[in-house]
Amino acid sequence: MAVSTRTISLCQHICKLGKHNTFLLPKHKILIIPAASKVGLHEHDKKGGYGREIDRPLREKLRQGIKLLPHELRKLKEEAKEKVLCDEAYTSLHGDYEYFWRFGGEQTLADWLVSSDQDHNEGKSKAHLTVSKTNKALFHGYVNQEVPKDGIIKRAGYCNIRSPFNYKSFKRKIPYDWSRYTHLVMRVRGDGRPYMLNIMMDQFFDINWFDQYNYILFTRGGPYWQVAKIPLSKFYLTSKGRIQDKQQAIHLTRVANFGVSIGDGVDGPFSLEIDYIGLVYDQNHTEQFAYEMYQAPAAHVGV
Repeated sequence: MAVSTRTISLCQHICKLGKHNTFLLPKHKILIIPAASKVGLHEHDKKGGYGREIDRPLREKLRQGIKLLPHELRKLKEEAKEKVLCDEAYTSLHGDYEYFWRFGGEQTLADWLVSSDQDHNEGKSKAHLTVSKTNKALFHGYVNQEVPKDGIIKRAGYCNIRSPFNYKSFKRKIPYDWSRYTHLVMRVRGDGRPYMLNIMMDQFFDINWFDQYNYILFTRGGPYWQVAKIPLSKFYLTSKGRIQDKQQAIHLTRVANFGVSIGDGVDGPFSLEIDYIGLVYDQNHTEQFAYEMYQAPAAHVGV
């Protein structure tokens, strides 16, 4: 915990006054612990260095940095050009859209993360993200609900894919800004099974690091493509897989990444082919949040 100079001066002033007014003296000795943090343009650690050791030699760091330097400088040049030429204060028009992820080949899948319960020694499900016969993204695998006999794991059977984080030049991570849009649009071809759409949030305090918004994608199955247009106001708040009692509208300027999961409680193979994931603005949609809020005791749902 970092303490400002103003706070230290205030504490010293209170201690001086306490010589004459004992009730102002603190009950315990003031303990100031400096925060452990790393300073660097290319490394950002929200945990402030705790629980993470970086023991790479300096020569290796310099070699990797020099290798990345030309690409990052070109990226910085593009950012500066966009800042000068583009007006971020424009008003969205009806029908404005943007493709955030459009799949077409191995290079469009390289940065996506694939995981399942087997990767964490919590089950036997398998997941893959490959290029389909139509040169699109194919999320497929096998869901297995068999629980490991370790006496700890109680449920199993899930697979997941997750989009890359958003980075500026020199590996500066920033959230996605979806505030100009009202709907999530996906063109998919599924197998008839329901999939969970996950929007992870980029929060500052560690108690909110697991906050995400979810909604179900129902696929029809069969050989035909379907376009799913889902209002962002329909996504509901969860944390560590649990729906929260205290709901609130999604902060569209703090989106960390997007993911698709399957864990419908049915053993067997699954297959979801994805053409693109985009956003669109619909001026006829004025809903801010789809779910009614209830008055509940603060001890139950927080302040």
